[in-house]
Amino acid sequence: MAYADRNTGGTRIVAIILVALIVAGVGYAFVTGLAYQFVKKTAEKLNTFDVEEPPPPEEVPPPPPPPDSAVPPPPTLVVTPPAIVNVPQPSPPMMTTPVPQPPPPLSPPAPPAPVAPPAPPAPPKVAKKLTPRGSPQGWVTDDDYPASALRAEQAGTVRFRLDVDAGGRVTGCSVTGSSGVAVLDTTACNLLKRRARFNPAEDASGNKIPAPYNGSFTWKIPR
Repeated sequence: MAYADRNTGGTRIVAIILVALIVAGVGYAFVTGLAYQFVKKTAEKLNTFDVEEPPPPEEVPPPPPPPDSAVPPPPTLVVTPPAIVNVPQPSPPMMTTPVPQPPPPLSPPAPPAPVAPPAPPAPPKVAKKLTPRGSPQGWVTDDDYPASALRAEQAGTVRFRLDVDAGGRVTGCSVTGSSGVAVLDTTACNLLKRRARFNPAEDASGNKIPAPYNGSFTWKIPR
């Protein structure tokens, strides 16, 4: 049926083309003054022109249907998930916790104030003063001059304090003013402790009491 339709359509197209040519020729004939004759001849030709339709083609049996073929599966639609964009989240505000300050170190308690020693007993009232026995000039002489100080020509005055007991004996000697030469100071104290003698002091009741004695001695290089 499709083949026949194509042939019929082609015949009609040919006929239309011929008619168009004829019309164009008629127009041309009218223009040239031969319209009448041309129209007459053309009409005669049209009366004698018979378009034979071609015989219908033999029907060709349709081809057998193709064997059942596996229907291809529909294409798999791959859905690409949208890209995950990591949007940086603002960091939460930092909570500052005040750090408690450590308590100040405890200072150790102040040591108790030292107890003042008891005041020494007041010296007894002296009714009779301490007096040397004999002349103090004989306690230390130039003959007692230390040899090392004599060779070095060292001299000086020694001031001293003697502690005298109730019997009039010297129990101690201390230098209260140095001569500047240690050997002269030491020699003077040693000689005074051995040679000095005193009449002890007495209180108001006549009792003998200890008492100090202060004096001095000058070492001079003998000439």
